[in-house]
Amino acid sequence: MFGQRNRVLKLTGALEKKDLTPDIWPADLLALPTLSGTKISPQTALAVPAVANAVALISGACGTLPLKLYKDEGGGKVPAIDHPAFDLVAFDANDWTSSSSMRAQLAQDALLYGDGFAAVTRLPDGTPFELIRMRPGSVIVYYDPSTNEPFYSWQPQAGSSTLDGRAQVSPMSSGEGAVEFSYKDVIHITSPLSINGITGIAPIQAAREAIGLCMVLEEYAGRLFGQGARPSGILSFDGKLDAATAGRIRDSWNSAHAGHKSGKTAILENGGKFQQMALASTDAQFLEMRHFQIVEIARAFGVSPVMIGDASRATWSNAEQYNLQFLQYSLLPWLRTFESGYRRVMLTPDERKTHSISFAVDDLLRGDTKSRAEFVSKMRAAGVMTANDARALENLPAHVDGDVLTNPFTATNEPRV
Repeated sequence: MFGQRNRVLKLTGALEKKDLTPDIWPADLLALPTLSGTKISPQTALAVPAVANAVALISGACGTLPLKLYKDEGGGKVPAIDHPAFDLVAFDANDWTSSSSMRAQLAQDALLYGDGFAAVTRLPDGTPFELIRMRPGSVIVYYDPSTNEPFYSWQPQAGSSTLDGRAQVSPMSSGEGAVEFSYKDVIHITSPLSINGITGIAPIQAAREAIGLCMVLEEYAGRLFGQGARPSGILSFDGKLDAATAGRIRDSWNSAHAGHKSGKTAILENGGKFQQMALASTDAQFLEMRHFQIVEIARAFGVSPVMIGDASRATWSNAEQYNLQFLQYSLLPWLRTFESGYRRVMLTPDERKTHSISFAVDDLLRGDTKSRAEFVSKMRAAGVMTANDARALENLPAHVDGDVLTNPFTATNEPRV
């Protein structure tokens, strides 16, 4: 199997060497810690629940929504099950990775590193054979400065990167053993943000300060309650205590009442008094800061805070609208990037005229089925939409009698002219 894979893992045509122009983020700047003192990497960022939830939400949707290859037939679309790339798109990217898992992983790579890459291997006749994920940090993107046309140098072993795994746009020559790919043979998934127009900026990089502050607040809260650091009251004694006595009383108190022992009965000596402290306004402000950081992280990922677990403003009446908003404004840019990437790699220029690759988003819209049905019914009754127009919206094949503007709600059912 590996011998066969090595034979097909090649370019379909020679790459033209061109003068290259670098467009690199200053590595030293990206390596600096945030103003809060924390360093943000994909590993540390995922320790923040809001980040982990946002990444799982977007990548999970990209992986679970069905992606299919369709063929246009007489105004309608039918699954092109006879196309050699159909199984790669809909079912299995390779022998050990499903298409769903591949898309979810590429989305995670783009969310955490800015870019996700998958190389297509082809049979000698150019037919797509399988998709292989290219690990972050192992890809260098070259481009022609006059056209921005990219091509890719891939070191199959995960390479080191001064950008913490982000794809590098670099004029450096390929390393020994690297494999070069045309843009026609690489599915390149970029995050919505990009400065150079070639590689993406990961949301965790764009929101590094917000994530860093969230980590600091969470660490502070952990120490606060884990070690009993916030005094719930003050111990006072008549007269002056020497250092040894004060230290002994402090250690004894912490040993008996700090951390998980908090709440036990206190015994004081030498006329000691315990004065309970009221809840300070700074405690409420601390909670507000933690909540605001969740909102900031949600903004960075382009999702509503409700979608990552903040249900403070969610109601039964607006839950369906949040699902629709997530699809239209958060998820759709990612879906379009996947569709165009698969279309460029899996279809020839001639096939693109008769075939398409698209997601079926019905599952996300199930909660709004009533509104969709009312829309179709009104458009049919007004003579604006035919039955086949409505079937095309649901990715259903055309019906032989579905191209006339009939009103299905009238008794006579006379065709409209």
